[in-house]
Amino acid sequence: MTRDEIVAGARDAIQMGSKSFRAASRLFDRTTRERAWMLYCWCRHCDDVSDGQTYGFGSGVRGSVAVLRGKTRDAVAGNPPDEVPFQALAQLLKECPIPERFLEDHLRGFALDEIGWQPASEEDLALYCYYVAGAVGCMMAILMGVLPEEEGTLETAAALGIAFQLSNIARDVREDLEAGRCYLPSEWLEELGVEQSALFAPENDGALREMVTRLIDRVAIYEASARTGVGRLPFRSRLAVLSALRIYGAIGRRVRELGSSAWEKRVSVGKMRKLAFVVPSFAEALARR
Repeated sequence: MTRDEIVAGARDAIQMGSKSFRAASRLFDRTTRERAWMLYCWCRHCDDVSDGQTYGFGSGVRGSVAVLRGKTRDAVAGNPPDEVPFQALAQLLKECPIPERFLEDHLRGFALDEIGWQPASEEDLALYCYYVAGAVGCMMAILMGVLPEEEGTLETAAALGIAFQLSNIARDVREDLEAGRCYLPSEWLEELGVEQSALFAPENDGALREMVTRLIDRVAIYEASARTGVGRLPFRSRLAVLSALRIYGAIGRRVRELGSSAWEKRVSVGKMRKLAFVVPSFAEALARR
């Protein structure tokens, strides 16, 4: 596949799979935007295979993480299979010095899902969020120009990904439970006297709200950490990252505000509100040079 063909396929993937990330990616310069699409394409495919979905929707047969790992290693070696996600990854690695450890870390999160893992503690949850989203934040930082040895900046990029994932977990509690998964720490459930199978029983409404509040409180902590590294990025990348931070943060905070009605339909941020987030993000991007 030519680079143009790969970019076109990656663009189709993000258009189908993520309205929020697609909106934020428009703020990047062209090269960074295309690289972000290529990374997203591989990540989206891995997520879909792990969940048995297509672009994050539907249900079907879950694939094997071992197969994903093998194809990913082929892409790293410069011999990707003839599939857009792995062609996209191979092309991205030609252009950006992304360490293989971040790719492997990302796959570790899907491997945990494959065995039906659930976090026991808040620390377990944070590690899982790093695998599935924080490692992606590190890779995104590198394709924006951060060097692999700039560990401090990469830690703040990981914090941003963790914040995003915590918001996603809060939004998707019911959806995950219906898929046989639960990312609320078992220690929290035990502390609040809640059986996982009865999480949405009326008598557990207060406990569920408390756990969601804990998640969103931690989102704010990781967002604050992420902001400390934004100044390392070029202006348009700062703008895109800060806009994405506001969009994903709004999703989690909206879930907390809605309480028990938050899971009647998937919480999202409308197009006009996304545009409104660009203005304060622009001002903050200027201030954080």
